[in-house]
This record gives sequence, C-alpha cells and structure tokens, in this order.
Amino acid sequence: MLKNPPVGQPAIRVEGLRVVRGGRTVIPGLSLEVPHGQVVGLLGPSGCGKSTLMRSIVGVQKVAGGVVEVLGLPAGTEPLRHRIGYLTQAPSVYTDLTVRENLAYFAAVVGTPRSGTAREVARVVDMVDLGSHVDASVGALSGGQLSRVSLAAALVGAPDVLVLDEPTVGLDPVLRRDLWVIFRRLAADGATLLVSSHVMDEAVRCDRLLLMREGEFLADDTLAGVLASTGAADAEQAFLALVDQARDRAAAGGTTTSEVSS
Repeated sequence: MLKNPPVGQPAIRVEGLRVVRGGRTVIPGLSLEVPHGQVVGLLGPSGCGKSTLMRSIVGVQKVAGGVVEVLGLPAGTEPLRHRIGYLTQAPSVYTDLTVRENLAYFAAVVGTPRSGTAREVARVVDMVDLGSHVDASVGALSGGQLSRVSLAAALVGAPDVLVLDEPTVGLDPVLRRDLWVIFRRLAADGATLLVSSHVMDEAVRCDRLLLMREGEFLADDTLAGVLASTGAADAEQAFLALVDQARDRAAAGGTTTSEVSS
C-alpha cells in the first residue's frame, strides 16, 4: 500500500464518464477525484448507478465516453491488476474450495510468487480474523464468514485501492461494525477505499460522501458539510432534501450535479 503517494495525483480520477446500456444512458457524465488514503462512501438507492460506476473504475465496464484513471493509469490496464482490489456484491469466491485454496488461487492471479503464497494467505486471513476457518470449505461457512472470505480475496496482494460494492449488505450490526474496523485500519495503512451502500447510516463511518441518484451526484462532501448545506439532522434526511432540491431544479429547467469537486 502507498505510504507516500505522488503529490497532486488523486488515487481515482473520473472525468465526463458516460455509460450507455441497452440504449439507455445509465451514467450521463460523471466527474470526481478521490484523494489517497480516504474512505469514501458512495451512497444511494439500489439501481442508481453505484455498481456501474465502480465497475468503470475497476475497468470491467464498457464506457461510452470519458476518462477513468486509477493511480494515474487507465482503468483496467494490466499494471493495475495487483494494485486494485474489487469486492463485488455477489460472492466472488469458489464454494467448492477451502478458504486457503481460494486465497491461494487469488494470490496466483495477482502474481504473488509461489514461495510467498502461504505467507500472503496467512496475512489476509489474519486481517479478517478467519484463522479458525482457513481449512473449511467456503460452501459450509455462514453468510458473515463468506463476506470475510470475499474481502480477504480482495485484500490479496495488498492493493493500494479497494473498490467495495455493498460489502456490509445483509450483515448484522456486529459484523458490519467489525468490517468497518478493518476498513479504517486499511485506510490508516495508506489504502484508498471506495465503499458503496444503500444504507444511509453508513455515512457516519466515511471521510467523504458521494450521494448518488439516477446516475448523477447530488453531493460530494463530508457528512458535516452535507448536513450543514441541507439543515438535516442525519444522512437520510439530507439525501431526501437533496432529492427534493434536484427535482425543484429540474422543474425550473436546471439539472442535478453530475460534476463535483473535492
């Protein structure tokens, strides 16, 4: 993970991103910059474009226009393979393999030398506290344990950037808290995290918020800034206030904010 990131270069840069799927514009032209070492929350309702944006940043989404760079490189290029970790909504591990076998496979994918595989597997297993289950079949694990295995897979290779799509969805409050402890520790060690959620109370755990609706940003600010600008008491009320403001602008012939600065 980057301890001394390049001065002035963001971890993630998106400019004028357009995504069209099935003839429908899903993202009409988003721009953002994410600094190094932050935990940025991408919050919004299901279907608003969060996963599409994340897939674009990882480099697995076909885009119609715009620029997407990660660590100064075009998204999806080979040099980024071991520098960006991606956790999808659906588990991306193999249920017929053990935890150890899964993580050894992902270590090989990111180019970990065979001589260092056991050490790397032990490192990520320790990070997610799955030592007592390392030789268990993934298919026999609980939902919370499965989430930890998927996160461990994303952590293999110590990536500089982590893109985590709804990592806490469906988890009980204790497991959610435990995962956020891990996320904060990773950021403290120099990683940059983009974490999506449709649960607005996750906002209090983030350094910065991107509030998204219908493929556009309603806000890019700290929680304190969002609350101050809307006069709301919490993130959910602030989001609803921003939705109302966007509707009022649209009715008056304006648009929502698709380009925001940090």
